Amino acid sequence: MPVALLALAIGAFGIGATEFAMMGVLPAVAHGMHVSIPRAGYLITGYALGVVVGAPLITAVSGRFTRKRLLLAMMAVFTVGNLAAAGAPNYGFLLAARVLTALPHGAFFGVGSVVAAELVDARRSARAISVMFSGLTVANVIGVPAATALGTAFGWRLAFVLIGAAGLLAVLGIAVLVPADRAHTPVRLRTELRAFTRPQVWLALAVGTLGFAGVFATYTYIAPMLSTLADAGPVGLTAALALFGLGSAVGNLLGGRLADRAVLPAIYLALGFLAAVLTLFALTVHNEAAALATVFAIGAAAGLVIPPVQLRAMRAAQEAPTMAAASVQSSINIANAGGAALGGVVIGAGFGYAAPSLAGAVMALAGLGLALVSGRLDRAPSPAST
Repeated sequence: MPVALLALAIGAFGIGATEFAMMGVLPAVAHGMHVSIPRAGYLITGYALGVVVGAPLITAVSGRFTRKRLLLAMMAVFTVGNLAAAGAPNYGFLLAARVLTALPHGAFFGVGSVVAAELVDARRSARAISVMFSGLTVANVIGVPAATALGTAFGWRLAFVLIGAAGLLAVLGIAVLVPADRAHTPVRLRTELRAFTRPQVWLALAVGTLGFAGVFATYTYIAPMLSTLADAGPVGLTAALALFGLGSAVGNLLGGRLADRAVLPAIYLALGFLAAVLTLFALTVHNEAAALATVFAIGAAAGLVIPPVQLRAMRAAQEAPTMAAASVQSSINIANAGGAALGGVVIGAGFGYAAPSLAGAVMALAGLGLALVSGRLDRAPSPAST
């Protein structure tokens, strides 16, 4: 794998850390900004909405930039946003800084996926994408716990200073390691939007949304599930978060290799495995050791999904892969919000803390069903191809 992928992975690491570290320092932020926990939660919601809006918006206005310059500009905005968050004088300023930081999120992964795929031959494109996304998974294993621990010990602002430093390192890495575009092919909005007239693009996005809605329906409530049903203490909960991130890292790299062999079968396998382990979790959640092992498997299944879905969307878009790839990140953040809402509804309806994983399994199976429909469309006689 080219060393330039390291720079992209560092950028992905910073983005993953800033997205999820807020969950760990939320009580400290609420106290420091003199707001309630629910109001502080809007800092997470605002970030998710910024990702959804920013992915197509930045892609749409990026036509005059080469991909390398666009990556540099997005990481510069990301760095400024985190440093602004670290120095925020009040809640409103902090919320605006969080939204600003989120805007490059989806577009970075969209443009970065295209750049990563072009750095290698076509037979290794999914693996190259998975190397970039490994930064995101490593952030869950190391970055988020470290930022949370340091932010709790020395103040939440330090967490965002450190993430901003990671952003600056990514800017330097991209400037030095990522090669200049061989030929500048502007991203034309009309061409990119035309890709969304293809059913296979929408199916790929829907598959990713349903699959990750199943993950977030469970992962959002992992702390109360383990503490209530498995009697897990703080050490067990910390271990669960680390195991989920470690599983995601392993699954992501394996998913890249499987997708390079056959994209659709890799999606079938990932979603089938995800549905199975989410169903299993409803049984193992009552025993701490078994639950922790299953959490690792859930993380691995989630990681398996990312590279083949990302590559499927890019190939379905044909000559306009940038916005389609960025939109996968929007769909994951929609899944984040929708999955969390689904899990909350199931718990609120009185089905208990084990029920969200069963609801998540149903979502994964629904995604598998759409993937099978997509495969049938590929085999049907038609002039369209992916």
